[in-house]
Amino acid sequence: MALPQRKLKDRSAGAPPPSLLFHKPYGVLSQFSREPGSAWGCLADWIEQREVYPAGRLDADSEGLLLLTGDGRLQHRLTDPRWGHWRTYWVQVEGEPSDSSLNDLRRGPDIQGRRTLPARARIIQDPHLGERQPPIRQRRSIPTAWLEIQLREGRNRQVRRMTAAVGLPTLRLVRAAIDLMDGGHPLTLEGMAAGQWRYVSRDEQQRLEALMEGEPRTGSGSGPVPRPRFRPGRR
Repeated sequence: MALPQRKLKDRSAGAPPPSLLFHKPYGVLSQFSREPGSAWGCLADWIEQREVYPAGRLDADSEGLLLLTGDGRLQHRLTDPRWGHWRTYWVQVEGEPSDSSLNDLRRGPDIQGRRTLPARARIIQDPHLGERQPPIRQRRSIPTAWLEIQLREGRNRQVRRMTAAVGLPTLRLVRAAIDLMDGGHPLTLEGMAAGQWRYVSRDEQQRLEALMEGEPRTGSGSGPVPRPRFRPGRR
């Protein structure tokens, strides 16, 4: 599998490598090493930059935005539940969402004997992400729908368990955005097809560095996430 061509950024001795954003495809583990005996791929198949680690993981059967950083403090800051960074997911579910099921998601259903934090949930139009490989399971007799779900916590397979708890099994799960909670626009998949990655911009880097300074800032409550304009990706 060919890696995307990126020029590795120069860095001073002892400085962490630059952070980057990756549109993780289906079937890729959120780590740089393969699991023995597993058919799943890994980040090393797609990204040549090393010494960076995901700030929040996605399961192999999930897709979407990963932020990778070599700064341990930043990684901890973005994953520590005390800071409550909103993460936005586009979720294709089996069935027709009702007002009752959406309200249950918003209140936070019980999963594994513990109630989840309140979430944001709404029905959205098909975001036209392109067909997943392999395609999702579909049954002609059962319709599907797309939801946008925003969470402030990251329990194991949480979105899938939440939708299952309200009778809407997840067919496809894509993380669309990460809100830095600094009043600026969330980090999104904008401009990246599945399998593509890029280094954070200078402005994004400055915003990430600012997270480590002082007290938490007021969250923007990002609201609906704009749908990205995808470019053909390398596979």
